[in-house]
Amino acid sequence: MSSKRGIIALMGSGELTATMVEVHKELLGRLAYPPKAVFLDTPAGFQLNVDQLSRRAVAYFRKHVQEHMELVSFKSKESCTEFEAEQAFHKLRQANFILIGPGSPTYAVHHWQGTSIPEIISSQVKEGGCLVAASAAALTVARFTLPVYEIYKVGQDLHWVDGTNILGGFGLNLVVIPHWNNAEGGTHDTRFCFMGESRFNKLEAMLPEEVSVFGLDEHTACLIDLENEEALIKGLGGVTLRRRGEEVVFDKGERFSLEVLRGGDVGKDIREKISEPETASLALGPVGESFWEKIHGIEEAFRIGLEKHDSKATTNALLELDRAIWKGKEDLENEEFISQAREVLRDLIVLFGMKLETSPKDKADCLAPVIDELLSLRQRFRGDKQWNEADAIRESLERGGVMVEDTEEGSRWRLRS
Repeated sequence: MSSKRGIIALMGSGELTATMVEVHKELLGRLAYPPKAVFLDTPAGFQLNVDQLSRRAVAYFRKHVQEHMELVSFKSKESCTEFEAEQAFHKLRQANFILIGPGSPTYAVHHWQGTSIPEIISSQVKEGGCLVAASAAALTVARFTLPVYEIYKVGQDLHWVDGTNILGGFGLNLVVIPHWNNAEGGTHDTRFCFMGESRFNKLEAMLPEEVSVFGLDEHTACLIDLENEEALIKGLGGVTLRRRGEEVVFDKGERFSLEVLRGGDVGKDIREKISEPETASLALGPVGESFWEKIHGIEEAFRIGLEKHDSKATTNALLELDRAIWKGKEDLENEEFISQAREVLRDLIVLFGMKLETSPKDKADCLAPVIDELLSLRQRFRGDKQWNEADAIRESLERGGVMVEDTEEGSRWRLRS
């Protein structure tokens, strides 16, 4: 490998989507040819579909990035034999492009503790290699790691756990928060990696004063170039740096000195705007409307249509949601997001069915409550020998197409054919 220091690329999400194809190509293009790319599966090692996720990463690189990628499997330190672990370590030492992605950050940190994996990764970067830490993996590389599953899904008290602190080895005293602008919650706040503002403010207050928060928008990458001592923002969104109550946002296409991340002041002299290539956003639609903003907009249109009994609006919304999901899949949207969007579609179909279940099945069912009340009133008039009033009700119903027949068991009615 080269003796110059390499790059740490932090991605808020979308590491295997169309948004990041050109980013991966650029990173690989900076390495000695041919690049040796690997995918490390530990963060998703507990998932039943971990091998499927790994195959998807390899296929993505082959088909879209046009580069070979090899799998480094280290699902857990308990299940790996000593030989399998050494194989994984050897492959990492041979690689100069290491991609780590979705799963659980705390699971990954736990299974890397006591192994040489963090040290190997740091060494490869110091020797000119590239680490791409995306989504869950982005949480692991800092001094502290946010236990997302434990807080958001399990309901544990707010807390931090120790991270690998790979960034600390390069003078970056940070916590990294991907999914910074997440909108998946729709009606509830899921920004700041699903924590929401109120919870995240409390979490931030727990950090030591010298630790800064570095937030990454979804489908956004921050390329930390350690050799040139600068960071560059790529993708669709921006990054946010928060330190001691102050906040600064760097938008896509901006370049800034790493001294900013190490605690230096933000000034015009260390912030530069560069031109992004036209291919940066590929076919993901208009910038500013994320996948989830589109899904939630369609969901809202469906609910309004349902409330107004507008069958055309509700049907169109279901069809549009189905189309948006297929479009997202074609645009290489995150597979987990596609799966969750399908859940939204299923929920709306169930709501539609429930609405039909409680709606009158035909015209007679719809009119029955009113007609039955009128016939009860007519029966009282007849019991009081108020024949004119009773006849008036019958005649009114017949003019409205309701035929009334008096029998020994009581009055029966039917709609005129």
